[in-house]
Amino acid sequence: MLDLFFETSWEVCNKVGGIYAVLSTKAKTLQKEYKDKVVFIGPDLGGNNPFFESTKSVLDQWRVQANFPTGMTVKTGRWKVPGNPLAVLVDYNSLYVYKNQLFAQMWREFGVDSLHGYGDYDESCIFSYGAALVIESLVAFKKANRVVAHFDEWTTGMGLLYVKSRLPQVATVFTTHATSIGRSICGNGKPLYDYMEGYNGDQMAQELNMESKHSLEKSAAHEADVFTTVSNVTARECEQLLERRPFVTPNAFEQNYVPKGVKYTAARGAARKRLLAVASALIGEELGDETMLVVNSGRCEMRNKGIDLYLDTMNVLRHMPEATLSRKIVAFVLVPGWTQEARHDLKDALARQKAVGLFNPIITHSIYNEDSDAIYGKMNYLGFRNQAGEDVFVIYAPSYLNGDDGIFDMCYYDLLTGFDLSIFPSYYEPWGYTPLESVAMGVPTITTNLAGFGQWVEKELGNNEKKTGVKVIHRNDSNYDEALEQIVDATVAINNMTNREHDSLRRAAKATSKQATWDHFMEYYTKAYATALAKAEERCSRK
Repeated sequence: MLDLFFETSWEVCNKVGGIYAVLSTKAKTLQKEYKDKVVFIGPDLGGNNPFFESTKSVLDQWRVQANFPTGMTVKTGRWKVPGNPLAVLVDYNSLYVYKNQLFAQMWREFGVDSLHGYGDYDESCIFSYGAALVIESLVAFKKANRVVAHFDEWTTGMGLLYVKSRLPQVATVFTTHATSIGRSICGNGKPLYDYMEGYNGDQMAQELNMESKHSLEKSAAHEADVFTTVSNVTARECEQLLERRPFVTPNAFEQNYVPKGVKYTAARGAARKRLLAVASALIGEELGDETMLVVNSGRCEMRNKGIDLYLDTMNVLRHMPEATLSRKIVAFVLVPGWTQEARHDLKDALARQKAVGLFNPIITHSIYNEDSDAIYGKMNYLGFRNQAGEDVFVIYAPSYLNGDDGIFDMCYYDLLTGFDLSIFPSYYEPWGYTPLESVAMGVPTITTNLAGFGQWVEKELGNNEKKTGVKVIHRNDSNYDEALEQIVDATVAINNMTNREHDSLRRAAKATSKQATWDHFMEYYTKAYATALAKAEERCSRK
């Protein structure tokens, strides 16, 4: 039995990426297992945080007497997700004065090279140092002995190393959801998979100007009592680039986010109504409910996330013979960009409920960087114009969908229920939360064998989309055109399905998602935590 469990991440109460989905959906199961012995630690970024509730909790007495360095403050309360776990947000800005001292300590004790740090390196390290101070203080206050501290991504690595140095009784777990070097190799257009055995992580870190992040990540991976990652595809990458084989702890999804019964039907209807209204207003054509709605979403990484392949798929479809598609397609790209504001002309058209047809009907929000935005540039290069009467339209929504974007004004999960198909043809995807979220919402998906989720489906359930609601496309470093052809064929097949066939596919997708819940996957984490605790106990017994 644990006395305390900590999980530290830049994305605790901070909705900026896929790790937020991992932790926020895992929280309920952790709470069920350890009930208020679970403490999530995230950054205090100021302002009103909609995901954090500052409320009375068992941490109040500790917070009042906690003795932190001058200027460091914390907020205590709960994370507003299923399970409502305890949360501590760290205001770390006052800790920068200790940066040189901290970096010198990390060099002396662990060989972490911070000399080449840039960008978000300093901020991440200082935040994680503050998180480690919280752990140190709470462990002392609670006089806790059986403690697990779980750190996510290189951004929290320095916190793990501090805990390892100062608190030998605390069991440490480090998870990389994607190695910094692997992501960078792919992002720079280099082949990762065919040449995997030829890469040396340290050498590539120098070549790609990633020495500090890689050094920190590698040190955390080696110093942690247990090192984990989320899929076999990333475990291979970790073993090669970080030189330690990790435990595989796959990600899951919490079904509490999925509306049931009549609520689901109503949510799907509302989402479709809004998506079709936006498309109709932009294009100037009334699009009926028979329209096929397709989506791609996630982080803005053209190659890694397969956004390039998604757009090329729609480009092929719009040039196919007229009789190929039985219904029109509107393909949305819901990927946050450098958003300026919601388009005023589109807001006005939606308010008047008019399918007016607007200038530049391929984008919902104005962006600051029209000349350099990769998605917008690709759409213009391919010649998407969204003229009324076409069979395939592509719409780019470069905004976070938190319910207040000014156009959809619905949260992403609420909008997701309205789609008929999602396509995530990733080249680099350690797990793949977007396709898992999709099937949980009853939306069939196309993913790849280079995504952990796609691998899991293929291994555990088989690559039979009629039974799983998931089509797994095989990708490698050299079969882009073949993958494109397969995605086009799969999309056409779903487009031409009867309502009954599509309903069956949606049910299959939901059934698959229920096999990938935390109730099924938490056992992997439980084993990892038990192993870490055993190592910590052995370490302390030797002293």
